[in-house]
Amino acid sequence: MRTELEIIKRDLEKRNLELGKKIEQLEEEKMQLELDVNVQKPEDKKLRKGKNKAEEDLDNLKIDYKKLRLLMRTARVLKLEKTL
Repeated sequence: MRTELEIIKRDLEKRNLELGKKIEQLEEEKMQLELDVNVQKPEDKKLRKGKNKAEEDLDNLKIDYKKLRLLMRTARVLKLEKTL
C-alpha cells in the first residue's frame, strides 16, 4: 500500500510533466507568433505608406477643390461685370 507521501510525490510528478508539456506548447506558440509578427511588419509598413499617400492625395484634392471654387466664383463675378 502506498503511503500518502508517495501519492503526493506521484501527483506532483504528473503535474510537473503536464506543466512541462504546456510550457513546450506555449513556447511553440510564441515562436509561431514571432514568425507571424515578422511576416506582418513589412505588410504593416506598406499599408502605412499607402495610408499616408492617400491622406496626402486627399489634402491635395481639398486644396484643388478650394482653388476651383474660387476660380468659379471669380468667373461668375467677371461674367456679372460683363453683363452690367
